Amino acid sequence: MDKVLIANRGEIALRILRACKELGIKTVAVHSTADRNLKHVLLADESICIGGASATESYLNIPRIIAAAEVTNAIAIHPGYGFLAENAEFADAVEKSGFIFIGPKADTINLMGDKVSAINAMKKAGVPCVPGSDGPLTADEERNKAIAKRIGYPIIVKAAGGGGGRGMRVVRSEAELVKSIETTKAEAGAAFGNDVVYMEKFLENPRHVEIQVLADGQGNAIHLGERDCSMQRRHQKVVEEAPAPGISEQMRNKIGDRCRKACIEIGYRGAGTFEFLYENGEFYFIEMNTRIQVEHPVSEMITGVDLVKEQLRIAAGQPLSIDQSQIQIRGHAIECRINAEDPNNFIPSPGKINMFHSPGGLGVRWDSHIYAGYTVPPYYDSMIGKLITYGESRDEAIARMRHALDELVVDGIKTNVPLQQRIMADENFYAGGTNIHYLEKKLGLS
Repeated sequence: MDKVLIANRGEIALRILRACKELGIKTVAVHSTADRNLKHVLLADESICIGGASATESYLNIPRIIAAAEVTNAIAIHPGYGFLAENAEFADAVEKSGFIFIGPKADTINLMGDKVSAINAMKKAGVPCVPGSDGPLTADEERNKAIAKRIGYPIIVKAAGGGGGRGMRVVRSEAELVKSIETTKAEAGAAFGNDVVYMEKFLENPRHVEIQVLADGQGNAIHLGERDCSMQRRHQKVVEEAPAPGISEQMRNKIGDRCRKACIEIGYRGAGTFEFLYENGEFYFIEMNTRIQVEHPVSEMITGVDLVKEQLRIAAGQPLSIDQSQIQIRGHAIECRINAEDPNNFIPSPGKINMFHSPGGLGVRWDSHIYAGYTVPPYYDSMIGKLITYGESRDEAIARMRHALDELVVDGIKTNVPLQQRIMADENFYAGGTNIHYLEKKLGLS
């Protein structure tokens, strides 16, 4: 595999480009008209404009991305995260066009992209799941009431094709159930083109803990421990860390081994993440992300494994370069997502960066595509970088993050750095183990 087309933008595109360069792989950057000056576009061996600023005209345009691969003689396409990364139609089109899709097979993406089929597959593989309806809800109101009674209120109605915190509704009594199911079905049909909904027990104060996996599709799979991603706002992660506070090595190995075996059972290929709700010492599977994650650096920092390089090697048909016995978790890592937004009302803040200074020092990593003079466009996600710190202990990682946030300078636009500084100074975050509702309550949003 000597040439890879990067079908994404921003920091993840630059991250992929760096991994390719280290492996001696040539790169093709595709970009919209708004992204001509992106860092990875300037550094790639070749670049090609695939459409207008709107993502539908460019980064979500499957025919144009494949045409770009054809005219540049690329061998493989890396989707990054977001956009088309978990789109089975895209994965199928890539491979049918004669290119390598750097990710799972289309049927695996379909299997894990539908929440109902994913839960059924995980139950079969022995992965613990939230008590639920064990399948789609029907129009039979009495049956639905009986299922909810068996599970026990509160329950949550979820769209099978949902994601990103959309397509879900908490129900606390039988009186609310029928209308809530009807409303969620209607919203799901409009938002996802799929009105199938299911029901689960609603956990009141869980943490969000996820397991990073790698599998080669040749019968080999490993896990790289867990991450805690409980610091969230409107179901969007703000801070991530690894390992998760309070998770013992025994618990990690038990749940990690189940995820590893599930990968083998479903024939998984590439990097992936099993996401769980964690409450009262129990893990409950909620979904699998069939791609590289925004927060993958914290797993890299505590294991020393380059996840993107492994993705590239697996896509080239190579078996995993490491086995489970070689995975050693050392120290602690924390990631703060840095967004171009007002830290008080979270309104996006696009515009020109007049002055920029990245933090440094031992144990500090800055993953970003921005530079002085770069203009953040208003058309895409507001994340402009990820600040990651590593320490021999969690306390050391937090101390380094506090100093790194103080050092970071992004002048000309507003960023959420002040919010991240508040979180790092918060005594409950410092103690570890806050639940997924903590940040919203702290900010007065719930």
